[in-house]
Amino acid sequence: MKEFSHLDIQGNVQMVDVTEKQTSLRTAKAKGKIFVNSETIQRFKENTLPKGNVLTTAKLAGIQAAKKTSELIPMCHQLQLSHVDITIEFEEQELIITSVVKTKEATGVEMEALTAVSVAALTIYDMCKAIDKNMIIGEIALKCKIGGRSSHAVEYRPKVGIITMSDGVASGNREDKSGKILSDGFERSGCKIMKQLVLPDGSEELKKTIKSWINTGLELIITTGGTGLGPRDLTIPIMEKIFDYRLPGLEQSLHAYGRNKLSTASLSRLAAGIVKSAVVVCLPGSPGAAKDGLSVLIPNIFHAFHMMKGEGH
Repeated sequence: MKEFSHLDIQGNVQMVDVTEKQTSLRTAKAKGKIFVNSETIQRFKENTLPKGNVLTTAKLAGIQAAKKTSELIPMCHQLQLSHVDITIEFEEQELIITSVVKTKEATGVEMEALTAVSVAALTIYDMCKAIDKNMIIGEIALKCKIGGRSSHAVEYRPKVGIITMSDGVASGNREDKSGKILSDGFERSGCKIMKQLVLPDGSEELKKTIKSWINTGLELIITTGGTGLGPRDLTIPIMEKIFDYRLPGLEQSLHAYGRNKLSTASLSRLAAGIVKSAVVVCLPGSPGAAKDGLSVLIPNIFHAFHMMKGEGH
C-alpha cells in the first residue's frame, strides 16, 4: 500500500518536494456534471436566463480557478499553466463540464483540472439558483493524465548490475555511497540487483566484467565513477571500445539534467550505449550524480527493453 505523499513519517502535513523531478509536458482532463431541470436546459439553449451568458461566465471562472489552484489548496504547487480550456455540453437534464489543462513543469495538473470543473459548476449554480432550486453538482472526476512518470510506466524490470569505479573505494579508504544510492534506487523501482562490484579506476577488468555479466543474462549495467577529466578517469575510453552503438538522446538528457543543477556537470564525459543485448550507462561518481541519474533513468529506461524486443514505442 502506498503512503500518503503529503504526510511525513510523523503524520505532519508536508508539501511534496519535486525539485529532483524532470520538467515535461503534462496534461490533465477532468469532467463533472450539474443536474438541472428540463426548463433550465431549454432556457440555456434559448439564452433567456436572467443573468446573461451563464456559460461564458462559467468558462472564464473555471479558467481563472485553474490558475489560482495553488492559492485555494494548501499543498498544491504553484505552476505556470500553458493552456486551459473548458467545454460545456447539454444533455436532457444535465450540463457536462470538461476541462483540459496543460503545463511544462515538474508536477502534474490534475488538481488544476478538477478545480476548473468545480468552480465552473459552482458558477452555473450561482447564476441559475433563482430559477432552479434543485440543482445538484456531482460526478466530478479526473478522466486522464498524460506526462510524467506514469505515462512511461511499463511492467518489465531488467536484471541490473552496478559497478563502482574508484581507487578510494577499491582500497577501502572511501565508502561506496554512489553504488548504494543506485542499488537502492533500482530496487525501489522493482528491479533485482543481480551483481555489484567495485573496481579501481581504469581497471581493464571493467570490459571483461561487463561482457561476462551480459552473458549471464544481465540487461542493464550502471557504472559510477571515472567520467571526469583526470588521468585516472578512464571509464569512457574503455567503454568506447565495446559499445555496439551509443544512445545520444539518453546522454543528452543526463547531461541536461545535471547542468540545470550544477554548471560543472558539463565537464563530465558520461556515456550510454548498447553492448550486445544490454544497456550500459556510465555515470559520474559523486552521490549527487547518482541521484540525478536515477531521476532521469527511472522509469524511462525500462521502456528501452520493450523497444529492443521489437515491441515499438
